[in-house]
Amino acid sequence: MSAALDEAAGTLLAVWEAAREQTTSRLSGAQLRAVMVVEQYDGINLRRLATLTDMLLSSASRLCDRLVAAGMLEREPGRHDRREISLHLTPEAERLLAELRADRWRRLARILDAMSPDGRSALLRGMREFDEIGRRGAASVAGGWPVLQPSGGRISDPLTDLAAPSRPMVTRRPGEPLPPDEPPSVRSA
Repeated sequence: MSAALDEAAGTLLAVWEAAREQTTSRLSGAQLRAVMVVEQYDGINLRRLATLTDMLLSSASRLCDRLVAAGMLEREPGRHDRREISLHLTPEAERLLAELRADRWRRLARILDAMSPDGRSALLRGMREFDEIGRRGAASVAGGWPVLQPSGGRISDPLTDLAAPSRPMVTRRPGEPLPPDEPPSVRSA
């Protein structure tokens, strides 16, 4: 089962990567990941960013220097400790992330439209269950790469919110259809 899922996930990852290359060619993968973490944890300090991106503090600092120079991040003194620096996205970074998500959703929609309704429903149910179990498990935090919230969702405290589910698990009986207006849960890259 793991091998089959790994193979099928390749298509999903290819969609993600194609959208990333199309809209974020100015940012490296590490820079994009840092921008996404700052989006989720608005006002995060450098030490927490380094922890959540599994980087050395000095590497995270240099990465932030480059993102500030590129107009993607802003630094400001912390609210509780003026010696600490808080990181925030610029409007340009927010636009870039919105473009990335819109491109990804268009690409996903083309594939989903070609699937049968039963296939789409099964995929969504399976992905939601996979997501819920992954968020509950220690594995989602252990590797140093947090599970990100749905597109643009903000989290107040990375130390307490990482392992908490972002939404209640929706339980349906097998074969029960999804509401027609319910969008797929798409996670940030």
